[in-house]
Amino acid sequence: MKGNGNNVKYEKIPQQSLKDPDSVKTTKNLLNSGDQEIPMWINTVEASAMGAEEVSARLRVEVRQGLSWQEANYRRQLIGYNEFSVKDEDPPWKKYLEQFKNPLILLLLASAVVSICMRQFDDAISITVAIVIVVTVAFVQEYRSEKSLEELTKLVPPSCHCLREGTPDTFLARELVPGDVVLLNIGDRVPADLRLFESVDLAIDESSFTGETEPAQKNTAPILRPNGSQSSKINIAFMGTLVRCGSGKGIVVSTGVNSEFGSVFKMMLEEEAPKTPLQKSMDSLGAQLSIYSFGIIGLIMLVGWLQGKQTLEMFTIGVSLAVAAIPEGLPIVVTVTLALGVMRMAKRNSIVKKLPTVETLGCVNVICSDKTGTITRNEMTVTVLVTSDNYLAEVTGAGYNDHGQVILHKCEHPEYARDSVSKVFEVGAVCNNAMINNETLLGQPTEGALLAAAMKHGMYNVQDRYIRLQEYPFSSEQKMMVVKCVPKYDNDKREIFFVKGALEKVLPKCTQFSYNGTVQKLTTKKEQEYMVEAHEIGRKGLRVIALAKGTNLQELVYVGLVGICDPPRQYVRESITTLLHSGVQVKMVTGDAVDTAVAIAQMIGLDTLHSQVLSGEQLDSFTEAELDAAVPHATVFYRVTPKNKLSIVKSLQRTGHIVGMTGDGVNDGVALKKADIGIAMGRNGTDVCKEAADMILVDDDFHTIISAIEEGKSIFYNIRNFVRFQLSTSIAALSLIALATLIGIPNPLNAMQILWINIIMDGPPAQSLGVEPVEKDVIRQKPRNTKEPMITKSLIANVLISAVVIISGTLWVFKKELSSEGITARDTTMTFTCFVFFDMWNALSCRSQTKSVFSIGLFTNKMFLVAVTLSVIGQLLVVYFPPLQSVFQTEALTVWDMIFLTLLTSSVWVISEIKKLCERLLEQRGKGKRTPLEYV
Repeated sequence: MKGNGNNVKYEKIPQQSLKDPDSVKTTKNLLNSGDQEIPMWINTVEASAMGAEEVSARLRVEVRQGLSWQEANYRRQLIGYNEFSVKDEDPPWKKYLEQFKNPLILLLLASAVVSICMRQFDDAISITVAIVIVVTVAFVQEYRSEKSLEELTKLVPPSCHCLREGTPDTFLARELVPGDVVLLNIGDRVPADLRLFESVDLAIDESSFTGETEPAQKNTAPILRPNGSQSSKINIAFMGTLVRCGSGKGIVVSTGVNSEFGSVFKMMLEEEAPKTPLQKSMDSLGAQLSIYSFGIIGLIMLVGWLQGKQTLEMFTIGVSLAVAAIPEGLPIVVTVTLALGVMRMAKRNSIVKKLPTVETLGCVNVICSDKTGTITRNEMTVTVLVTSDNYLAEVTGAGYNDHGQVILHKCEHPEYARDSVSKVFEVGAVCNNAMINNETLLGQPTEGALLAAAMKHGMYNVQDRYIRLQEYPFSSEQKMMVVKCVPKYDNDKREIFFVKGALEKVLPKCTQFSYNGTVQKLTTKKEQEYMVEAHEIGRKGLRVIALAKGTNLQELVYVGLVGICDPPRQYVRESITTLLHSGVQVKMVTGDAVDTAVAIAQMIGLDTLHSQVLSGEQLDSFTEAELDAAVPHATVFYRVTPKNKLSIVKSLQRTGHIVGMTGDGVNDGVALKKADIGIAMGRNGTDVCKEAADMILVDDDFHTIISAIEEGKSIFYNIRNFVRFQLSTSIAALSLIALATLIGIPNPLNAMQILWINIIMDGPPAQSLGVEPVEKDVIRQKPRNTKEPMITKSLIANVLISAVVIISGTLWVFKKELSSEGITARDTTMTFTCFVFFDMWNALSCRSQTKSVFSIGLFTNKMFLVAVTLSVIGQLLVVYFPPLQSVFQTEALTVWDMIFLTLLTSSVWVISEIKKLCERLLEQRGKGKRTPLEYV
């Protein structure tokens, strides 16, 4: 392969014909045997700087003839089809087996094997069922996540219009090769990257790629100083973009993975979605439980050896206890909790594609948000109007409808002011090709904004008052649109020109201005006033459009100007304020210019005065160290490319942040996949964006993220509550059995009673802790530290305190009831019931790690109440129902026995509540607040 410069790729093509034109392998084997050099592709930066003639010469094509079919076949063999091919994937069975690499799953598998060896088949079955459920759910989620790459193949349209051998033809776009001449018309999707050589009012919608709402006006002139920004390449038509108006012709310079969209595709192939914080926490928990299990085995074997007992006997006891210590119900609880969280979020307009993603939201401490369509409505709206006689009006409302009003400010002559405003709206409505039908826009957003503003002023169907004779469409060169009309109903049939466009283009054609119903001569001083007005409006991030009319195109009457913006969505400012107060940074990432980006950022409450504002070009020039130093402290990023967005996400992740990324376009796809959680827009988002993301906002509302974060934080707390309950109960049960074994006293519980305790421990009361409702103030809590393991020092302290209370109380009851005659049915019944009641009170205290049960609400978790009630009823049946008495070897207890056990076992809850109260008081004192005791 040879190169001409750094950007043009060449290959050798043999002079002789290929025997097997369909064999890529045959062609590639002959690449170096010939002497004819043909460039394989030219990147868009190089192509945009070259003249169209130079591009055609490099690619050896005559633009009037196009390639020959034989030449096109040759080139296709060398460079491949114009399509994206997803890399070979592992078969489903292999992906399924990979799910077993999780440390907790491996630990549970070992437990199941040991249980079978020890003939504890009930444990083995329950563990196996848990493993199958968890592994299957994880496999399905991962299998679906690969759809993002497949969606990119939809960017290439199924057919295109191409010139071959001088004749226009239509065929599959995958057949295109560099050098082909493509014909573009309204409604066409661009089939490859094209260097335009002919353009007639050509405007292409590149919003899904660059993020800019307005269609890009195209021309054919070479660019003197091209850069990496797509918006600067005005002579290039990019693959996958849509022709909105006009027509054009272009030479294919790059196809497939060599195109600009292809670079996005390659980046998505290279980037792996990171593990969620919950997955990392569960891996850590699995490793911790493994250590604790081996520790239990080692300790019991050591004590037994010191006591002179047989090693095999002690090993068997140790392994049994270690297996019982592993909470096989944990994966089930995690899966069920996440699934219920997904269902709750669906009701709040958030669709989550991967279960662990739900909890990730509770850890996010940086949200990088796309501007257009995410923070803003993606609906252009007239917000301010200044007439030629200096009347200022504010336009309220949003959307393509008449919901709003025109409010005049500092108005001394209301009748003149309304007339002046009407003239401005008349020009905007007549010099217009858009239509609004049932609040649906048919046409350009800017023109729709002008029609909606006129409707808010009570002016409907203004176009019907005139007969259009001719139109001079908007172009990037003249930057204005002109229509020539005659009145439909007036006897005066003089031609009238209606003009709208950039002020610097419209004002030089104006010789007069409208003032209080009269026409006066436009002076230089007045022109300067209008320029200052336009500058002030532009500084607010608004797009400024000047309007004029007249009977002579060179002697127009200036009537005023309007400022148009893409307004922020409702509640965006409030949402961002809430996020900032809770410790979550918000960064705006957009393809817009700096003025617009900063203005919108200030409107939504982002601080641009005390933080950096960086451009895509600056990010490209930074080293990795410079990126890591600058990106975390910047609030607004403007004129960014897909590569820039990816570098922003990576930099934040390298500096220890958990990143959420929102977006709606193809240009957001790579960053969405790389981010810890990618959030796509449901209504206006592209398919690629939705498939690459982890979560989809159905209503495109940024405010919905607040609800999702609430769910995420609550889910982790609920899982931790379950872990606390299971570990405290497990340790208590194991310690009770281990102490009895090591001390040499009779076992206080028989096999059936231990089985019943295990059912309660992993059953309804435990599962109900996973569905604890969202706490009201959870959103105000800081994102959790992902470096903190699931089992923290605080959790261990709570577990040990509860376990010690349960063990002490149960052993005291057992000793109190134990008689010299040996163990009786009453002894085991009292001990057994005591332990079960301790479990119920312990579950109640585990509903929250920090708050009192009375604070979170005793009856808020109905499932918990049902589960505990059913467990207590089950225990009463075991004690009082004769058939169950024989199975569990129990006998009926008196009412006083039950009252005594209830009061005793409630101690575990009382102690937990006292500990929580003390911690809250210390926390308040640490924050400088007076505690409740200090008021007394």
